[in-house]
Amino acid sequence: MLGLRRSAATLFDHSQSLLRNLSFHGLRVQGIRVGNAEVPNHKPLNTGLQEVYGIGRRKSHQVLCGLGITNKLARDLTGKELIDLREEVGMHQHGDELRRRVGSEIQRLVEVDCYRGSRHRHGMPCRGQRTKTNARTKKGKRVAIAGKKKAPRK
Repeated sequence: MLGLRRSAATLFDHSQSLLRNLSFHGLRVQGIRVGNAEVPNHKPLNTGLQEVYGIGRRKSHQVLCGLGITNKLARDLTGKELIDLREEVGMHQHGDELRRRVGSEIQRLVEVDCYRGSRHRHGMPCRGQRTKTNARTKKGKRVAIAGKKKAPRK
């Protein structure tokens, strides 16, 4: 069993080294998959990387500068650049992992029963915004109150 694992690991290492030297210029693909999201081929890399949850303008710029990749279209990436890009994005927290972390932090606030947790539980804004006239995003659509009439104007 152990020998089979070693041979599979060496096969994986060989395939990775082959992929680093390959170029995908001849293939027509709709988009590349990075960080559980599709990066469209027709967009430049710095805007395409923003499709990944948790990567914005700043982090996409940091990733591309760290790799030394110029801002080119996603379809123009070589195999080595694609693998390096996936590894670099994998170092940052993104996607489902980030969603789980944010959800668990909100759940912790609710369980502790602090002020922010109670605001999350009731679906209200928790950063001090006014709620008498605004906060429609958190509260949802307006609901009419039965029996209440507007006062006539004089």
